[in-house]
Amino acid sequence: MKPELYACANASEFSAQALLRLRPDLQSEPVAVLAGPAAQERVCALNQKARLHGSTHGMPRLEAEGITGLRLVARSIEGEAAARAVFLECAAQFSPRIEEASEEAAYAVVLDIAGTERLFGPPERFAQRLRSELAASGFRTSIAVSANFHAARIRAGNGRGVTVISEGQEASALGNLPIAALGLAQEHAETFALWGIRTLGELATVPEAELVTRLGTQALAWSTLAHGAATHVFHPIEPAFCLEEFCEFETPVEQMDSLLFIGGRMIDCLVARAATRALSLAKLSVRIKLEGGGLHERAIRPALPSTDRKFLLKLLQLEIGAHPPQAAIVALTLAAEAGHSNQVQLGLFAPQAPEPSRLDVTLARLKAIVGEDRVGSPLIEDTHRAESFRMESFTAGGKASAPISHPSRMAMRRVRPPARVHVMLRAMKPAAFRDVENRFEITTAYGPWRTGGSWWSCDAWDREEWDVLAVQSDGASVACLLTCDRMRNTWQLEAFYD
Repeated sequence: MKPELYACANASEFSAQALLRLRPDLQSEPVAVLAGPAAQERVCALNQKARLHGSTHGMPRLEAEGITGLRLVARSIEGEAAARAVFLECAAQFSPRIEEASEEAAYAVVLDIAGTERLFGPPERFAQRLRSELAASGFRTSIAVSANFHAARIRAGNGRGVTVISEGQEASALGNLPIAALGLAQEHAETFALWGIRTLGELATVPEAELVTRLGTQALAWSTLAHGAATHVFHPIEPAFCLEEFCEFETPVEQMDSLLFIGGRMIDCLVARAATRALSLAKLSVRIKLEGGGLHERAIRPALPSTDRKFLLKLLQLEIGAHPPQAAIVALTLAAEAGHSNQVQLGLFAPQAPEPSRLDVTLARLKAIVGEDRVGSPLIEDTHRAESFRMESFTAGGKASAPISHPSRMAMRRVRPPARVHVMLRAMKPAAFRDVENRFEITTAYGPWRTGGSWWSCDAWDREEWDVLAVQSDGASVACLLTCDRMRNTWQLEAFYD
């Protein structure tokens, strides 16, 4: 069996990092995150600049508002859930065995990296690559590598940068850490403070028998942790792959530019996450939470899956511009469906077709001008209703069906639009009809063929068709199709037969 080796990635002040990773405009400012009931809000997370301004954990809102230049934002549970999914996806690129080891305001995961040297190099290089990958996704982390699970977890949670602990050196690597790194209850922390024990190294020098006698068997576990020798049964988690980004705004957004600024950053993250699995974005679902509790939803489906950030952002701009929300925006969610982008090999002498991305942008602009239901390809519906069809979006890459050859027997020329005629009946059959200019005497009439449907709705229809042979006043003969709308008692000339 290969020796054990673990790497812990710890993101401190995770509530603040989850908010700031999609808000580059706030990353250079002191920011504190508030949580709790409206009348009892307190600071639950903050960045380094806010700490330098004097903000601390647990500070009441009223006191925090008195600090000049401090930006206060509300905690976003949904945003943190989306950020955790991104964090796990980054870690999963380095190891499939991951266990969560979060504590208080920090989010941490421990990776089982035994045997990964051939893929990522020695532990120092592995830790640097893992930290760089997480930084590219917007997370500031500390990384610790050790052969002991708890040593890696404790060192990453109480250090900065990258730390690699050699096997057998766990006790010395943890010796300078404060006793609070064990997460002790307040009464036990006060007891150790009275004894003058302030670091893990000092705790490790106390005989275990003396600790157990005074504090019980739980003190044995603390001593083992201080020595870096505690055992652990690894419980890996299996996170689901979900392409979703969420951002909640401090104040309702009304300007399109502000929304697209955040939307562009979210699309960047979605494209990068999909690219790590050699995937593209096949569909983009937009959910906008409006001021007052309303919800505005739209869907963007490119002709082909794409990873072009500018192209997807342009489609988002056109879609929201064509269907603007009816109130100020409180939160934005972008959820993507992954797909595979197909590369089309053109023939040597085949003409170059337009790029699918340009076609998508052109269609989006046309829809914004004439309406969504007027752009696409017509598809005949499975119904007896005459000329019933619906519009479907264009799709790229479809195969054209081979034409079916039939011997020509008769051609029908449709009249567009159908001509209104006056029909004279004899024995309930058309005997003659007249349009604006001519009168026709019917010599033979075949029918009626009656169809109807949708009687249960306002779109009910009842139709009667007749194929007739008629003679014009000048002696010319015609074969045509007459229809009668039985609900309105109107007749139309719809086609001629050749």
